Amino acid sequence: MAQAVLQGILLGGVFAVVGIGMSMIFGIVKLANLAHGEFFILGAYLSMLFAGQLDISPLLTLVIVVPLMFVAGYALQGALINRVLGMGDEPPLLITFGLSFILQNVLLLIFSADPQTLKTTYQLKTIVVSDSLIVPVLYLVNFIVGALVILILGLFLRFTYTGQAIRAVSDDNMAASLMGISVKRSYSIAMGIATSTAAVAGVVIGTTFTFYPYTGSEYLLVAFGVVVLGGMGSIPGTLVGGLVFGLARTIGSQVFGTNYQMMIGYIILLAMLMIRPQGLFSK
Repeated sequence: MAQAVLQGILLGGVFAVVGIGMSMIFGIVKLANLAHGEFFILGAYLSMLFAGQLDISPLLTLVIVVPLMFVAGYALQGALINRVLGMGDEPPLLITFGLSFILQNVLLLIFSADPQTLKTTYQLKTIVVSDSLIVPVLYLVNFIVGALVILILGLFLRFTYTGQAIRAVSDDNMAASLMGISVKRSYSIAMGIATSTAAVAGVVIGTTFTFYPYTGSEYLLVAFGVVVLGGMGSIPGTLVGGLVFGLARTIGSQVFGTNYQMMIGYIILLAMLMIRPQGLFSK
């Protein structure tokens, strides 16, 4: 059980990165991006492509993949979603819903339905703490990457002018507009950041689990769960929500078997919706 708890905490860092982009878009644009899961998988495939061509570690490919995904997210928000904001909730949802299907089929056409994984030199290495406690290096590295992403994003939103502008738009977009802030540009930057974090999540997912062109929906559900548990738009809440889901996965696997490893997480999610639907850290 101690081993399961340790792995759950380390896996929670991965799930926190999975949820952070969704939390931002929920909190700032007030949009449920149904294509967010496909952005994870797109990031994983781009990393696989660059790692193979350049013969480098998947983590190093983030130097290329993150800017590409930022541009893609910025363009998506600016060219499509911003045009239908204010027309109701359905048009933005339909755009992201359609985009998810397009991305799935494009990835399937290019990469086929074969299972893929991102290979690293430390994939099978471990750190032996005691006879009953072993730390997988892969999980540890992914946890550190996830924690760094959340820390950097929190500092960016709190201490930079652009981050403060994004927060102002989230609080009151009319007042922010009167103060000279471009609301639509802030939305585009927020979407670019969300897709960039999705790229990071895709790489850490790809090094940890097998992925296919159509597995984005699985991680989209995890992202929704993390956001609901932590609270919409809360970065600390996203970390806590990720930890809860990571622990639920490993403890559920230990207690009920691998087929039911996410059951505890979704039971906790349902309980949260009944008791505190705004999440743990929502303001």
